[in-house]
Amino acid sequence: MNRPLLFLDVDGPLNPYAAKREKRPDGYTTIRVPRNDAHGDDRGLSSRRRHLRVWLNPEHGRNLLQLGFELCWATTWMDDANRWIAPVLGLPELPFVDFGDVLLQERPDGVHWKTGPLVNYADGRPFAWVDDEQSDLDQTYVTAHHQGTGLLHHVNPRIGLRENDFHALADFARSVSTSRTTS
Repeated sequence: MNRPLLFLDVDGPLNPYAAKREKRPDGYTTIRVPRNDAHGDDRGLSSRRRHLRVWLNPEHGRNLLQLGFELCWATTWMDDANRWIAPVLGLPELPFVDFGDVLLQERPDGVHWKTGPLVNYADGRPFAWVDDEQSDLDQTYVTAHHQGTGLLHHVNPRIGLRENDFHALADFARSVSTSRTTS
């Protein structure tokens, strides 16, 4: 039986980019990614900087692997997350959602540009999506267009993933597994 998917965003949940710039959060390590290798919008950092500063907590990889999900990158980093992020977290190479032409393209209906591609990728499988940019419009879209169960889990980009987030994700994975075995 397939495990539910866990779509992982990097900037916000794994890299608390909005934390105070002068103080790295406890438990995190700093990596510097050359700008020409980093996907994304750089979160307003000065274009004069040659490297993108990324804070990562190596414990998050172990915690994610224990949740009962099939992990998948859902980030502007796309496959570069396997090169730069996964090794620091101790994660294996993960599949990623290729956002193609919709990457960073705003939608007129206000739904996040990732939402449609994630629903398509899941193709009816239960999933949780960890991100810092979801809204009620995204939940409404998932409910209307996805035949499986979908949890949109918002993470504060100032603090990143915390213990309570891992508990909520584990509870969701258990509930999906329980409902699949009883049906």
